[in-house]
Amino acid sequence: MLAPAAGEGPRVDLTVSVKLWLERVCAHLGLEVQEPHPGERAAFVAYALAFPQAFQGLLDSYSVRRSGLPNFLAVALALGELGYRAVGVRLDSGDLLQQSKEIRGVFRTTAAQFQVPWLESLSIAVSNNIDEEELARLAQEGSEVNLIGIGTSLVTCPQQPSLGCVYKLVSVGGQPRMKLTEDPEKQTLPGSKAAFRLLGSDGSLLLDLLQLAEEPPPQAGQELRVWPRGAQEPCTVKPAQVEPLLRLWLQEGQLCEQLPSLAECRAFVQRSLSCLSPAHRRLQSPELYQVALSEKLQALVDSLSAGGSP
Repeated sequence: MLAPAAGEGPRVDLTVSVKLWLERVCAHLGLEVQEPHPGERAAFVAYALAFPQAFQGLLDSYSVRRSGLPNFLAVALALGELGYRAVGVRLDSGDLLQQSKEIRGVFRTTAAQFQVPWLESLSIAVSNNIDEEELARLAQEGSEVNLIGIGTSLVTCPQQPSLGCVYKLVSVGGQPRMKLTEDPEKQTLPGSKAAFRLLGSDGSLLLDLLQLAEEPPPQAGQELRVWPRGAQEPCTVKPAQVEPLLRLWLQEGQLCEQLPSLAECRAFVQRSLSCLSPAHRRLQSPELYQVALSEKLQALVDSLSAGGSP
């Protein structure tokens, strides 16, 4: 329940108001009302209840156009009826410049459709590893970007890359889950997994294999059918050596074994790097190191993707 911004009048059930606005927004955008994700909408409503005068929607969890944007508009318009003004949206994946133009266009048509002129001038913020080149592109004439968030490239040197880590759920109650987005690089792999490095007879690296934790580990000399990431067809590989990559160091807040010293860590990194081919180590256009999925993991990815279950 949310009171009007002016403090006068009865409190309104924001969830009900948003649902009514969503039907009108979807009709305007030519979408089915079930397309925008209800979990995302619930998060937006909770945010709006906590910060009704500072509501900003991150259109990144699912589809920007079919879920994030209509969900944001429904909440923003429901807030508007109570006298609040949403701050705007933030984009964090895909072609930020093109999306900003498309979203501004939707803001303008929606503002005209529902006679809410304030909507067309809402702020559009962007982020996602923005460097000097992307900054110049986003600032060009015709851009609809109002705010640019710069983090990693501000505090790290591009020649000494940082490792960005983000927590992503892959299982809920023992059931595998994956994030589905319009940006393939941000899709997650479902389920608890194991990782193995496959090597040739001369010690060269063939590829790294990801598989479900319940699968038996690959064996040296065993022919494996795997799916390289980004490939349309599987391939066959026969490793001479197999190295497990995952090792349990911490469980329920307790160390499982003694941590290696800094010198041991450094030696391990140097050994690992020495195994990479010159093509992988070159500075200009290095060859991508191949990572593949087991058939069972690939089948699970295909099943969840087809079913649309995040």
